Amino acid sequence: MRAIWSVFRKEFAENLRDRRTVFSALLFGPLFGPLLLAGMLQLMIKRSDVGADQPVTLAVVHGERAPNLLSWLEQNRITVKRIVADDGGAREAVRSKQQAVVLDIPADYGSRLAKGEPAALLLYQDGSDAIADRSIGRVRGALNQYNASIAQLRLLARGVDPSIANAVAVQNIDVSTPRTRGVLALSMLSYLVIFATLMGGLYLAIDATAGERERGSLESLLTTPVPREYIIYGKILAAAACMLISLTLTVCACAAVLPLIRLEDYGMTANLGPATALGVIAVVAPLVLAGASLLTVVASFTRSYREAQTWLGFVILIPTLPLAFMSMLSLTPSTALMAVPSLSQHFLMTSLLRDEPPRAIDVAVSASVSLLLGIVLAWIAGRLYRREAILG
Repeated sequence: MRAIWSVFRKEFAENLRDRRTVFSALLFGPLFGPLLLAGMLQLMIKRSDVGADQPVTLAVVHGERAPNLLSWLEQNRITVKRIVADDGGAREAVRSKQQAVVLDIPADYGSRLAKGEPAALLLYQDGSDAIADRSIGRVRGALNQYNASIAQLRLLARGVDPSIANAVAVQNIDVSTPRTRGVLALSMLSYLVIFATLMGGLYLAIDATAGERERGSLESLLTTPVPREYIIYGKILAAAACMLISLTLTVCACAAVLPLIRLEDYGMTANLGPATALGVIAVVAPLVLAGASLLTVVASFTRSYREAQTWLGFVILIPTLPLAFMSMLSLTPSTALMAVPSLSQHFLMTSLLRDEPPRAIDVAVSASVSLLLGIVLAWIAGRLYRREAILG
């Protein structure tokens, strides 16, 4: 242990002396990431709040055929813009982004409405335009309300109670709490925490392997009267320590920044107080050994610092892949899934943010598998450095 500790102190101290590495790995990521997350949340909430009150402009063709409909739309904060266009012109106006949505009123609209028959309306929209989706939803909602009001008037005119058409009255009972709703806004937090954690030890893992080889100091280092695997174990522990520091800084920065967003004004609460922050650090900490060992193993096969940066820039995304599959497959927490590193940490973080204490068995499985994976990868790295081929 004395040899491993000596290598650990040497690598850790040298990493702290490199100001660029410290800034990019231990300051830029842990601080810029939470600020970026807070900015995105603030922008998303602001756009949602403004979008609900902002008037929507609707281009209408042949508006003179439905004056009552246009009056209804204007009452619902939809600004009507009369235009002249045929079918092709309306399609081109939407396709070219000149108009977000176009409503065309056919010639038989008034006559069919007077006869009590369904009156068609042509709504031109671009389903691939995500920006205009909010405007389309507002227009559709107003048209559906107008349709319901006309239907009720028709029933009243025939002496029928309109409520007879509502066979089932569904009352929504929302059992969510401000904290559980806040988790929806913090869906990117687990990605940020895991990615920033791995970035914390990235440069040390590269410099301690490919960097040593490129500088020509690896051969003299391996000829010291210390087992080679002890040397690489010390390097791995140094990278893991930097990852743990990055994890702590990232979580603390998020805990300091998120209260500034004032999610309480929108019925949500960011449950990231001191106790929750410590819990997040505790459940993610077992992953740092696996991350440091994985980066060291991959960097061992590279011949230069630049080559290691290229490969590890891709490898660092691997631990986030289970989180992507979770979204696509709609996975829910289970004891079996707690054996998947990074995915189990995501589930445990989400549980803590929802103010729902995770089960002891889930925490044990997640920590045990992550630590076991780290030990196995560290052993593989030690075996690699016992080969003479490691010197190139």
